[in-house]
Amino acid sequence: MIERKEYLSMLIENKDRDIIKVVTGVRRCGKSTLFALYIDWLRENRIAPDQIISVNLEALEYEALNDYHALYAYIKERLCPDRQNYVFIDEVQNCKGFEKAVDSLFIKPNVDVYITGSNAFMLSGELATLLSGRYITVDMLPFSFGEYCQSTAAQGKAKREQFNDYLRFGSFPYAAQLPRRDADVVPYLEGIYHTILLKDVARREGINDISVLESIVKTLAGSVGSPISAKKIADTLCSAGRKISVNTVDRYLRALTDSYLFYETSRYDIKGRQHLKTLGKYYMVDTGLRNLLLAGGSTDLGHLIENIVFLELLRRRYKVSIGKLAEKEVDFVAVDSDGVTYYQVAASVLDDATLKRELDPLQKINDNYPKILLTLDEIGAGANYDGIRQYNLIDWLLDEQAGS
Repeated sequence: MIERKEYLSMLIENKDRDIIKVVTGVRRCGKSTLFALYIDWLRENRIAPDQIISVNLEALEYEALNDYHALYAYIKERLCPDRQNYVFIDEVQNCKGFEKAVDSLFIKPNVDVYITGSNAFMLSGELATLLSGRYITVDMLPFSFGEYCQSTAAQGKAKREQFNDYLRFGSFPYAAQLPRRDADVVPYLEGIYHTILLKDVARREGINDISVLESIVKTLAGSVGSPISAKKIADTLCSAGRKISVNTVDRYLRALTDSYLFYETSRYDIKGRQHLKTLGKYYMVDTGLRNLLLAGGSTDLGHLIENIVFLELLRRRYKVSIGKLAEKEVDFVAVDSDGVTYYQVAASVLDDATLKRELDPLQKINDNYPKILLTLDEIGAGANYDGIRQYNLIDWLLDEQAGS
């Protein structure tokens, strides 16, 4: 079992703090496994089994707890009155009115509450109102490439071959354990995709026309790395004979990002130092799902690796935007507490014209923050173009210190 050390350390650091720990992320990214790892850590650190109460609301045996009264009563009667209790509720959004149960547990003096959810909507409603300033989020993604390599090390493949598998089959933890054949991985990814689409998007938003929803999903998947808007999607669908309003498309887009199937990022005017409201970009949570949806269609390597870099920057806790500089574009403007780092991503820059094109936007940025070019080219220790550092993408993914 891969430890997911970064996420686990966040739970450990916040143990017994008077805040609710909320673990969010797409289905099957490893949230339940993270709870299991943390519970093991608690037991290793002398927390008795009766101090730990764990409920998975996806499991049939807990179906009766999908009402907040029943959920609260079930947990309350199992609390140890004279010791600290650790309460874990998995897929909490399945319980109607769950925020009332969570709030009532949270205000008890001897209860440390941990919840997971597969839909960001749960943090935008009454829970956020009730618990303003009293919760932290641990935003999970499927495996990083480093974690994927740990998980598949027994297969004995070279790094580049592992990376090709990572691009093709994606980063869901269980998929990494399946034999590297479409016959095994594809049905698993299909199951994840349809569960997300039906449970986390259509059912939650009351969407009945699944075919239109799927058309929007495929349009987004095919537009990864390209500016897109609700109006552009509506126009595309209308031209194909599917009449839909911009407002409806916008509602569907919010539902798709709430389910963590897609992540939206805005454009940032580097010179004007402000975010722009138009023509952002969407990236998909997993390249394996994207390949599944676009089978026989676009599998552009440049867009796939751009998607990989975007997700990795999120894992490294950057706030990520698309950089705009006059008519030029910088792939990513990554901001953290240390400042800004600019990233360009390309499959290869061995061609002089391509190298010039990729360097040009970075060279026009008039500040001293790091500027990084990531490619799949084998470049040894890296190249330096007047302060712009080039790194091999695979090495960068495996070394968090490189180019960060």
